[in-house]
Amino acid sequence: MRRFAAAGLALLIGSGGAFAQSGSPTPQDQGKAPTSAADANKDNQRKADEFVEAAQAINGPAGNPECVWLGRRVVRLMWRDDLDTAFRHLDLYDRFGCPGGHVQATFRCLTRFGGQIDPKVAETLDSRIHVCWINPGAQPQAAAAANPPPATAGSAAPAPAASPSPAPSAAPSPQAK
Repeated sequence: MRRFAAAGLALLIGSGGAFAQSGSPTPQDQGKAPTSAADANKDNQRKADEFVEAAQAINGPAGNPECVWLGRRVVRLMWRDDLDTAFRHLDLYDRFGCPGGHVQATFRCLTRFGGQIDPKVAETLDSRIHVCWINPGAQPQAAAAANPPPATAGSAAPAPAASPSPAPSAAPSPQAK
């Protein structure tokens, strides 16, 4: 009897795991629409175009497809604070003879775009990484536009402040005489 009880218990424990794995799809999975072949082809074409653009824009090994793919992946992982995985990818990046300075410059560029990256939309991060990979000296549009207006606003602000200041100081001096 004990043998049957032990075998029955083992069967129940083993089948519980099987039922848990073969259950109905979760609500997360049900909400996702299957991607069509056209969408997959369009995405693959976009990626291929990005590699071609990088090869044309960057001279040297940083423009090689393997360096572009691994380097952008390292920068993305660093941005998401997955440093262990980023360092493992960086080892591969180095083994392909890719320049480590380009990863540093790209990450520095990405930090300048930090306020414009929406963490909920993966495409914004990927597009910013691509822009910074192609041109590590890129500046965010808002920051570039914000820098000149303070200079004009700074020169315009003292003019109104200067007009009221001389008027009150001019009025008391004639009264004093």
